Amino acid sequence: MKIKKVIIACGIIVLSLLKLSGQTQAIKFVDAEKYWKTPKDTVLVINFWATWCKPCIEELPCFEKINSRFPNKKIKVILVSQDYASDMDTRVNPFLKKKGIMSEVWLMNEKDPNTWIDRVSPGWSGAIPATLIVLPNGSYEGLYETSFTCEELYLLLEPLVE
Repeated sequence: MKIKKVIIACGIIVLSLLKLSGQTQAIKFVDAEKYWKTPKDTVLVINFWATWCKPCIEELPCFEKINSRFPNKKIKVILVSQDYASDMDTRVNPFLKKKGIMSEVWLMNEKDPNTWIDRVSPGWSGAIPATLIVLPNGSYEGLYETSFTCEELYLLLEPLVE
């Protein structure tokens, strides 16, 4: 039993260190969808982006500032990279570390985005940046296929977290 506790503790430490060093988690769409459709007490702000997308990179600081903009509010940012899974260690993680990204980051580990884009939102063309807002009951507030200024993003979120 003692060994099991040590293994669990080591796992938690490793996950914490990965998070602090700008690491990302490869995820299948079915797992991502299950997570954001499960009701919780938090508004989810899910931003679809890529390291090669200039408007995506320009708006990332706004998403990073959400927690400080809404302290003590139940809101969580998840950045979902559309980069290739093969680029996770060579491109995505170094980018996150360089930019100091501390939000949770997933890399959509799917070969064909066309198999899941419509499941996020039937009206989504697949263009990025795109932001999905999920309410605490698991329903979608909306999918926004646009880049945001910080003020536009905060004005959108303000009524949802009060």
